[in-house]
Amino acid sequence: MYFEYYIMGIILIPGILFALYAQSKVSSTYNKYREVLSLSGETAGDLIKRLLVTTDLGHISVKQISGNLTDHYDPKKEEICLSYDVYSSSSIAALGIACHEFGHALQKKENYFPYQIRSILVPITNIASTLLWPLVIIGLIFNFAAMPGSIVGDIFLWCGIGFFGIAVLFNLATLPVEYNASKRALNILSTTNILTEDELKDTKKVLNAAALTYVAALLVSILNFLRFILVVNMHRD
Repeated sequence: MYFEYYIMGIILIPGILFALYAQSKVSSTYNKYREVLSLSGETAGDLIKRLLVTTDLGHISVKQISGNLTDHYDPKKEEICLSYDVYSSSSIAALGIACHEFGHALQKKENYFPYQIRSILVPITNIASTLLWPLVIIGLIFNFAAMPGSIVGDIFLWCGIGFFGIAVLFNLATLPVEYNASKRALNILSTTNILTEDELKDTKKVLNAAALTYVAALLVSILNFLRFILVVNMHRD
């Protein structure tokens, strides 16, 4: 089964190619617009601190972190983490990325439903990723060694497949959350007049490119899910 599982990896090729394209797109787009400074001159770090105060989210801290495009919102620690390049930059790319992460903080504050769903799925997905392969291995042992042809092995195998499905659900739930955060970011930058109309168009290109990575993650998870189902069914026939 392991041999067939890796052979069936050919199913993942479209997803892998799209993921490589998405990563390339986000890197090239970010590198292009990180050099374009906004006319407002306000840095991303200062902007987010100001927005947190004006939206009654002053309890959330803004933290500088290392890495490239490692920016994220940590709901447990109540931190908006911005990479050094983004935090201290007034580029239209940096402002867009920072406001995107601020958008996640707003989602939590407003109990945005898709955000709540994804938050619920996070610990479930972590548990599923830990138990997935042990369940599969136990299922294989029952099917091919301990109790060939028994329903016990099938139960374990299908539990493993179910955990693959949880990964699909998580990535599916992530899409509306990320697109909504980008929409909020563009709205904030527009209504506060931080960026001009032309600057907003280019910032949107950065956020749209970043969103492709989440589409790619969903595609790969779906293909991996189908791959495992096909391999298991081959052994049932």
